[in-house]
Amino acid sequence: MHFSWELSGSGWATCKIWDGSTKHRDIVSYCTNALADLLKGVTGLYGPDDVQRFSFDLEPAEARWILRRRNSDVHITIRRFPDMSTSVDTPDGKGTPVWTSTRPRASLAHAVLAAAEQVLRIHGEDGYLHKWRLHAFPTTELETLRRLHLAADDCALQH
Repeated sequence: MHFSWELSGSGWATCKIWDGSTKHRDIVSYCTNALADLLKGVTGLYGPDDVQRFSFDLEPAEARWILRRRNSDVHITIRRFPDMSTSVDTPDGKGTPVWTSTRPRASLAHAVLAAAEQVLRIHGEDGYLHKWRLHAFPTTELETLRRLHLAADDCALQH
């Protein structure tokens, strides 16, 4: 599992996910606290709820991520809705599926952590805020996911 989050301009990020056979890419807007929402969504997979949802604003479209935990795996579905301002209460099934994969939770968490850590290394907290504009770097969310991932997944990879 590979995931990247690259700040690509003032208020924009390029989000890429690929599982070795299929890829998906979105250009995400700063209108939501997207990186924090992603980290919280993956962190939620360590709690009691089997389903986590979060959305990225693509101006105007919405990319809604639905993460369904199945034992130690996570089924990831990304659905596209034409307009985020009108799709907030729209059921998942009404969106167009644009990417799906099932991966171990540990693999997803590790990939998301590595991407967020790289953003922090490249930009620092001040640089992130300068580029992302409306939201500070999600340090607390990153630390929470790191702690849960290392404790629950017994990850031997460097963080």
